[in-house]
Parts: sequence; structure tokens; C-alpha cells
Amino acid sequence: MKEKWTKFQEKHPKAAKLLYQIFYFWVFSMGVTILQYLMFTFFPYLFGLKLAGTEFMWPQIPIHFAGFDYKWNILGYEVARNAAGEVVIGGGLGYFISYELGTFLAQCVNFPLQRNITFKSHGNIAWQILWYLIAWVLISLVCNGVNGLWMPVAQNFFSPAVYNILVTFITGGVSMVIYFFVYKIIFPEGEAKKA
Repeated sequence: MKEKWTKFQEKHPKAAKLLYQIFYFWVFSMGVTILQYLMFTFFPYLFGLKLAGTEFMWPQIPIHFAGFDYKWNILGYEVARNAAGEVVIGGGLGYFISYELGTFLAQCVNFPLQRNITFKSHGNIAWQILWYLIAWVLISLVCNGVNGLWMPVAQNFFSPAVYNILVTFITGGVSMVIYFFVYKIIFPEGEAKKA
């Protein structure tokens, strides 16, 4: 197998390099996706019922879907309640903080792996971190907006551990597609250019 790969690399160096990048990008992305799922599921418990019961949402656009009335948000999540109307872990400010902290910490793991192993970049790290942070903020807003459309309905039917699988899938999927192209731009390969 190694011989075949070596021959392929020699014959198609650009394609081999792209396949290498896609493979490692996917492996590292899947690893941080699992990390995110664990954080989305368990971090809200660290913040407790008080923050889970604290409403934090913007812009709160009213929606009626599938027999449910709720508010769509880009920032924040509705307070999750059980059938008796009691606040449960998995919504509110506690979940929002957990979601943002989870995605941020996952990217703190992902950034050096992608930069140093997948793309082997030696570019200006301050510039790369700045653009990576901007991409993270924008991707988080997009994912929050998408999750704000369906999560309030899902909270009525599923436990947080179950709907967090879909949150993770959406966040990870959207992030993977966008980040690959962001990385190709912000992680120039090879040695840093001399001023």
C-alpha cells in the first residue's frame, strides 16, 4: 500500500497533497466534533439550573412551527422545560455559554493540529489567529441561527444528550465545510516569507 501511495505522490503531487490535507483535516475535525459533543452535553451542568433558567436571546423573532410558538435567535437559546414546566439543563444562558465555550475550546485544539500537521504552515501566526477568530465568530453565528430554528421544537421531544447529537452534526458539518476553505487561505504552506 505504501508503494502505491509513493508512486501516486510522484505521479500526481498536487492531488496527493490535497488528499493528504483532506484526510488529516477530516480526522482532526472528527476528533474535535466528538469533543464538542461532550462539552455541549456536559458543560451545561457546570452552570446549573440558575443559568439554564436565565433567558438570553437575540433577536427573539417569533416563529410558529409544527404547533409550537417560540423565538428564533442568533445569540442564545430558549429556556428548556420538562412536561411539568420546570426548568431543565439544556437551554437558556447556561447552554449558550456551554455552546460557545465548547466550540471555542474545540477550535483551540483544532487550530494547531490543522496549522502544523494538515497544512504545515509557517505563516504569520498572529495574522492566522486573528482570521481564525473572525471565522469562528461568523461560523458560530451561522450555526446558532440554524440551531435556533429547530432546537426549541426538539427540546419538547428529546433529552439534551439526543438533540446535542444534531447540534454537533450541524455545527461540525457547517464548520468543516467553511473551515477547509478558510484554512487554505490563512495557512500558506511552507516557510514564512521574509520581510
